[in-house]
Amino acid sequence: MKTNDFYSTAHLVVAAVRVLTHQKNIPPSIESVCSLLSISGEKGHHIVRRLAEMGALEIVSGAYGTKLFVRDHLMIEEISRDETDSKLDEEVKKFKDGQKNISKKVESFKAEQEEKKRKLFADLEKKLQKTKPGS
Repeated sequence: MKTNDFYSTAHLVVAAVRVLTHQKNIPPSIESVCSLLSISGEKGHHIVRRLAEMGALEIVSGAYGTKLFVRDHLMIEEISRDETDSKLDEEVKKFKDGQKNISKKVESFKAEQEEKKRKLFADLEKKLQKTKPGS
């Protein structure tokens, strides 16, 4: 899914709910909608939750899992077309950058420890050679 504005994404999600309901004759799960639109589960839950807060979708949890219903599709028209859906993407990017920094720190720490270990063994070997009888 290549849309960046929340308005277009909201229309796609509501359309996916309608199509899946038509195809299977049962309300779809969030996972089904995410699968159809090729988006991550986290992003799908975020979008569905925002649409439910607006009143465009209804989320019903029951014995057969969480199902989605279209409540009022006209609520989507209240979304600004300039509003981007990249807030979640920005947070994910920040998290990934933080993880990369942590990985780099771990690697440098491991390298330092290896260097210390190498120096320690070299020092021990020198001491052993000095105390070796017959040298």
